[in-house]
Amino acid sequence: QVQLVESGGGLVQPGGSLRLSCAASETIKSFSTMGWYRQAPGKQRELVVAITNGGSTNYADSVKGRFTISRDDAKNMVYLQMNSLKPEDTAVYYCNGQAWGYPRRDYWGQGTQVTVSS
Repeated sequence: QVQLVESGGGLVQPGGSLRLSCAASETIKSFSTMGWYRQAPGKQRELVVAITNGGSTNYADSVKGRFTISRDDAKNMVYLQMNSLKPEDTAVYYCNGQAWGYPRRDYWGQGTQVTVSS
């Protein structure tokens, strides 16, 4: 059973930074795409950023220029560097792995809370 485990969430002031980590129980090359999603209270889960096996990225407009995704295939890790955080970034952040093939199969971590508040 594939496991994705997030870490690095917490409370940060507006303008601050956090780095989220996602550890996979197997090689992340087994996923066509890795990504980060978030869900704020009362809102639907939304894509923050995704990175393909080839390294192509897709950022939500709301985080472009502030967040950066990276991956370390040797360590089976995916990271999300979040800078210039805003209160509206407050949410539970989930690591996602999309398996190769069809139909689409998604794997999720348990989520990590990020709270941006003064």
